[in-house]
Amino acid sequence: MTETVLEFENNRHLIDLCGVCDKHLSMLEEGFDVSIVRQGNIIVIHGDPPARSRTADALSSLYARIEGGQPIEAGDVDASVRLSVGHDQLALFDDERLEIRTRKKKIKPRTAGQRDYIRALFEKELVFGVGPAGSGKTFLAVAVGVAMMLEKRVDKLILSRPAVEAGERLGFLPGTEKEKVDPYLRPLYDAIHELWAGVKVEKLIEDGRLEVAPLAFMRGRTLSNAFIVLDEAQNTTEMQMKMFLTRLGENSRMVVTGDPTQIDLPRGVRSGLRDALGVLRNVPEVGVCRLTESDVVRHPLVGRIVSAYAAKDRSREA
Repeated sequence: MTETVLEFENNRHLIDLCGVCDKHLSMLEEGFDVSIVRQGNIIVIHGDPPARSRTADALSSLYARIEGGQPIEAGDVDASVRLSVGHDQLALFDDERLEIRTRKKKIKPRTAGQRDYIRALFEKELVFGVGPAGSGKTFLAVAVGVAMMLEKRVDKLILSRPAVEAGERLGFLPGTEKEKVDPYLRPLYDAIHELWAGVKVEKLIEDGRLEVAPLAFMRGRTLSNAFIVLDEAQNTTEMQMKMFLTRLGENSRMVVTGDPTQIDLPRGVRSGLRDALGVLRNVPEVGVCRLTESDVVRHPLVGRIVSAYAAKDRSREA
């Protein structure tokens, strides 16, 4: 079967269920990625079987509320989507079907380290992803953020990096504010382009669903209902890291990624990433995932380069 058919007895209740101009049905279509057609007192759902099933459950639950004398609003419809879809991703892990679902592709961990990292991203409100270049720490974090947005678990995705090369003093660079910071944020734009099909990054920014900004722009804000990624965190100072971590608001997730072996801070300035890992080591709600050269999934030569430099660092410490 390619469709699910629901029949409702009370047309007056059905009007409340569908909303003004079928607004509630439109919300369910977007939330579950299905197509809904209303024919009199019959609603027909088209889409993938799991999505159809979740949509039918949500409609039946909302209709039962109306029958019980409780009016429903747009917020109730949104909540039904969140409750129905919100834990679906973790169910994949429980079934050992390890993958991140985005609109453009399904992403599976390629190493045991990546598997543990992805699980932590879904389960913890604050996660540190530490590892070498090419281990997937930033890409996987952005992918989980996109998946959570599609699941309606968060309302927006915020991506940030410290603009170390400009010393966070961007006024001396030519161009507009956006032109000044874009070179430092390009890797984050690239990740979004690879994960989000059919929507331009500019449109997501315009709609307020995506924000890509340097770390300096986070000061003084409280970030609620958002999935927040701080990339290249090894180049934050201790004060910058404390400022960023205390931006965490209600119903938000925060991911801090970095490689402690590639610090570009001036000599004598302690990395905020290293400091935070020590300060928060005994906080159980904080997840810390350490990826290694064995988790590098770029060109095979990258893994060997990382291993060679790691060996050099170990010999220097010895």
